[in-house]
Amino acid sequence: MQSQAEDVTTYLIEVPPTRLEALQKLRELCLKTLDGYTESMAYGMPSYSKNGTVEVAFASQKSYISLYILKQEVMDHHRPALAGLNLGKGCIRYSSPQKIDFAVVTQLLADTMASDAEIC
Repeated sequence: MQSQAEDVTTYLIEVPPTRLEALQKLRELCLKTLDGYTESMAYGMPSYSKNGTVEVAFASQKSYISLYILKQEVMDHHRPALAGLNLGKGCIRYSSPQKIDFAVVTQLLADTMASDAEIC
């Protein structure tokens, strides 16, 4: 179910307390790393856009936390570091906040920013 929150701060107020710290950390990393990107709510989740195109997003889903890295070459490059996680074409699903490796997330964000690739 998509959130109806109008901004990311409101979105974070609505998430389960057990996920709040991890989601706040994801937001902080996005704001710090994605220089020149715009934070907004798109598709019911916190999203980070460059030139009007969403390239990164995250969400608290029913059974997991999802992180969307929408540049295919970035996802493909980091698949070895994401081994053991539930992965989609441009989505990483973390079954618990403790499974998030924030060092890997930081590298994914930096590589997204540096990449000129199209989104998937």
